Amino acid sequence: MKVDVINTQGSKVRKVDLPAQFSEAVRPDLIKRAVLSIQSHNRQPYGTFPQAGIRQVAKLSRRRRQFKTAYGHGISRVPRKALWNRGRQFGWVGAFAPGTVKGRKANPPKAEKIWKQKINVQERRKAIRSALAATMQQNLIKQRGHLFKELTPVVDAQAESLAKTREVQAFLEKMGLQAELSRVAERRIRAGRGKMRNRPYKQRKGPLFVVSGDCKLLKSARNIPGIDVCEVKKLNAELLAPGCIPGRLTLFTEQALDVLQKEQLFMNVKKEKAIKEEKKKPEAVKSVAKPVVKKAVKKGEQ
Repeated sequence: MKVDVINTQGSKVRKVDLPAQFSEAVRPDLIKRAVLSIQSHNRQPYGTFPQAGIRQVAKLSRRRRQFKTAYGHGISRVPRKALWNRGRQFGWVGAFAPGTVKGRKANPPKAEKIWKQKINVQERRKAIRSALAATMQQNLIKQRGHLFKELTPVVDAQAESLAKTREVQAFLEKMGLQAELSRVAERRIRAGRGKMRNRPYKQRKGPLFVVSGDCKLLKSARNIPGIDVCEVKKLNAELLAPGCIPGRLTLFTEQALDVLQKEQLFMNVKKEKAIKEEKKKPEAVKSVAKPVVKKAVKKGEQ
């Protein structure tokens, strides 16, 4: 599949072939699984204090003849904390049981719960390839709400040398993404308690720049609202498909496509398995001859 290359002036220069990673079938189920796996690693565990509600000295007697028993008094059979007593009479409050005041919770959240979701290596790579293929399908990009005149996903290598934010913004406008920039510039106030937790606004997702490595574009483009910049080796399913929805408007540099093709990133290469098996094999144990030790002969044994 060939696509056009756009230079920094917004004009088509040439055509290039896409690497094999873009020929994968789009699998929304795999993409969603990979995105949720990434998000689960960022989740903070929470839970109640383990001793909450059970630090009281509470007692529930099941014997009829025992002092402070519940039998014959017409009172509930719950663990109780005695406050005073006169003979066989006593005052008490319920404690420890889930239904009592200041008692423990029946099934509270546990802080030791494991939130991380695992995913197979080949499955994760296939999800990334599927998300890469979705970035080349115009109908999926429009379904996400991105606004553009013409889909031009590959830009010239000179784009990585843009050092100023205004230069990046002018470059995007020349590509016909003025409506997209105004769309992502709007932000709305979050609903719910997130406003109290230092995240009051929700920002829309705009174009994603994929570069070959460390370059000036990493810093110059990050100040534009809604725009992300990522090295090609650090790509993941969440960047390519925010919210588990494939088809993000993505701009690849020519050098990033070269790295994808030369290093075969996110491909299931059979050689990797053979190399790992060779590393696991134990080294050959060298047979070391033990030195012969002659025993001293005593005079009486001669």
